[in-house]
Amino acid sequence: MITLNSKVKINKSKKRVGRGIGSGRGKTSGRGVKGQKSRSGVAIKSFEGGQMPLYRRLPKRGFNPISSNNIAILNLNKIQSHIDKKNINPDEVLNSEILIKLQLINKNSKKLKILGTGEVKNKINIEADFASKSAIEKLEKIGGSIQLKK
Repeated sequence: MITLNSKVKINKSKKRVGRGIGSGRGKTSGRGVKGQKSRSGVAIKSFEGGQMPLYRRLPKRGFNPISSNNIAILNLNKIQSHIDKKNINPDEVLNSEILIKLQLINKNSKKLKILGTGEVKNKINIEADFASKSAIEKLEKIGGSIQLKK
């Protein structure tokens, strides 16, 4: 029995291919004859010997519709924080163009929806495509308004 501490050589030496016919690994160096796999630097990627490859065995997931209407969502607390930082002037009408310039919503978004999370202290006027009931109530309570586009 060989233990780890014994001085007998444990690691096998590597195969030295291409060292003459008598070595048993000469001439073609164990690669067979001709063809793609006998050449160097060849890996047939994702080929599994005719077995259905992994990328075809696994199901495809998800669906990205072409006609998706990207709706940007904005909460009232986010608007209020930008008013406090003096990025937004509460006197002017807030619409999607202004919000895109301030990078509050994505430039690819086609429509804007206002949601009612948070509180608004300033009286503001917003022009949006959609709004939640809570957002409309909170804006009207402080004297602001929201115009919904049709």
